[in-house]
Amino acid sequence: MGTHTEASEEVTILGAGIVGVCCALSLQEKGYSVTLIDRELPGEATSYGNAGVISPWSCVPQCMPGTLQQVPGWLLSSDGPVSIRWRDLPTTVPWALRFLANTRLPKVEDISRAMSALVCDNVDVYRRFLKGTGHENLLRDSWYVNVFRGKASPVLSDLAWRLRTDKGAPIEIVRDGEVRDIEPAISEDYHSAVIIKDQGRAAAPGRLCKVLADKAKAQGAKFVRAEVRGIEKAPHAGYLLVTPEGEIPARRLVLAAGIWSADLLKSLGVKVPLISERGYHLEFSDPGVALNHSVADVQGKFVVSSMEGGLRAAGTAEFAHHSAPPRYSRADMLGPQTKKLLPALNIEPNARWMGVRPSFPDNLPAIGELPGLPGLFAAFGHSHYGLGMAPATGRLVAGMVDGAVSNAEVSAYAPDRFG
Repeated sequence: MGTHTEASEEVTILGAGIVGVCCALSLQEKGYSVTLIDRELPGEATSYGNAGVISPWSCVPQCMPGTLQQVPGWLLSSDGPVSIRWRDLPTTVPWALRFLANTRLPKVEDISRAMSALVCDNVDVYRRFLKGTGHENLLRDSWYVNVFRGKASPVLSDLAWRLRTDKGAPIEIVRDGEVRDIEPAISEDYHSAVIIKDQGRAAAPGRLCKVLADKAKAQGAKFVRAEVRGIEKAPHAGYLLVTPEGEIPARRLVLAAGIWSADLLKSLGVKVPLISERGYHLEFSDPGVALNHSVADVQGKFVVSSMEGGLRAAGTAEFAHHSAPPRYSRADMLGPQTKKLLPALNIEPNARWMGVRPSFPDNLPAIGELPGLPGLFAAFGHSHYGLGMAPATGRLVAGMVDGAVSNAEVSAYAPDRFG
């Protein structure tokens, strides 16, 4: 811990998901006093429902070459990995055009490098954060088992694997019986797998966030439960957070409110191309099978992991406004798909969940001080990668607040990079 003690060294963090909590811990390491503000308890929103994968090799963006050719098939399939609510097309189409502009190979390689910088040491940082909490077992050593069926087969020279191996990822191919030596529950229909080693898995992502929030509180962080509906500039310096109960002053403000960050910035005249990319999971509380690692069905584009609450299948991308009612058929379709992967699975009982991923067209988050808004730092827009990128985001935000990191050093994540 550092030695900052004066009121001028206080930092307010809007958002108590895993990104906001990692920002709090990193700021505390530099000696800052922090206040976390959220309408929910820590770890209750998007941070709760992901697949739990924490990989230093998550450096492959969604905007890959060839995506345009695959989209029609995905959209026409009732159980495809992507769906769009047609009433949201006026918002989705402009975002999609920017997304597709990022599928050129040179751009993909740039994005991959920027992603790698945000995930390269995430397992080590989480272990440091968890040390002394008594809940160190929430982070477990794991592999990522990417399984193939039918005519599909792994080729390590393909771009998605090469982006990882170029950065040192320990990857190998296994076939037939070797797949079931690693994961005995997997169907024999799956003939091969790409194994990515040296990564981690959260046994309960929501509880991981809560445990780290409790650590921040034990170190002096304050938590305020409030619904912030707008942000205004304070008369002299800093900002006012507008709530139904009144205004909350914030001299320095870290905006880590996920998809809601875009709405809050509108009150300051700032627009960002952040879209709601909703994901679903289905959790089987009495699965009858267990997995040793995280398993991804490459064709189905969903991930299955054993969790404290059972076995969780997570995936799908639904482009719809964050306030639209959940379409739980997107979760239900994961039942038969997971049963195909794990034939002995008991698919009942299960619990459905929907969360909102905040996604920019280049799959990179916004990290940095917003131009013209001194003391207001962005930390949102992490797409599918929030759990993996949260530790580095916290470190960069703390460095910027402290003056040790400049906007130029995080230009790849600049909040105004879209013009």
